[in-house]
Amino acid sequence: MATAPVELSWDGPLAVVTLDAPPLNLFDLEMVTALRAAIAEVRTSPARGLLLQARGRAVSAGVDVNLFATLDTVTGTELWADWLTMIHDLESLPFPTVFAAHALCLTAAFEISLACDLLVAAESARFGLVEIVVGLTPSMGGPQRLAERAGPARARELVYTGELYDAATLERWNVVNRVLPDDGFAAAAHAFALGLANGPTRAHAATKTIVRTQVAGGTRAADEVTPQVSGALFGTADLQGAVASFLADGPGKATYTGR
Repeated sequence: MATAPVELSWDGPLAVVTLDAPPLNLFDLEMVTALRAAIAEVRTSPARGLLLQARGRAVSAGVDVNLFATLDTVTGTELWADWLTMIHDLESLPFPTVFAAHALCLTAAFEISLACDLLVAAESARFGLVEIVVGLTPSMGGPQRLAERAGPARARELVYTGELYDAATLERWNVVNRVLPDDGFAAAAHAFALGLANGPTRAHAATKTIVRTQVAGGTRAADEVTPQVSGALFGTADLQGAVASFLADGPGKATYTGR
């Protein structure tokens, strides 16, 4: 009996979504359907954080090229519109999302990683948008999200060349947030994501709203939403408890429930 290509598990408030379609975690219709279902389940759960990771010798070798042989102009347009909806669903989750890349991370997986709030990578991880080998451009939001992180010139370079880039280079370019040692990478990435999930969830959601507004409309647009978004936090149990903890015991002692 075949196993599902995506696994959803939990560690307290942290949802863990794992790509598990050996040997290369190729993206096909089944993989995307399963990933979309996992994201939907996480959205309706009491999750306060998400870790998206992969199992096997590669994060993913990209999209199964057999799929492209079945597409024409109409069905190709429909496919990308559908898959971008999944990207938007991932981006709109109201809590921190972390993508952990332990090894080779190509095309669709790389684009999905860019839809997460933070991208952590093992020292030996490699990344690439290699769609030029089939005459395609990355179409799950990768170029535009690379441009947000690294600037338009770097985004064009990655796509035009189709080259592989190491984690340290992409950290310098602000694409990767943190490079962690290969040894113990999975545990370290999990601990990092769990720490965020155990934080002030409503405050993290406010941060996401402010940053996304700035990206879309500039600093003044973010300034417009900040007073209301941040002011609402004074009505949360987490802020009230953290203020009381700070005054009684000093900083760093508060715990949060996400309320």
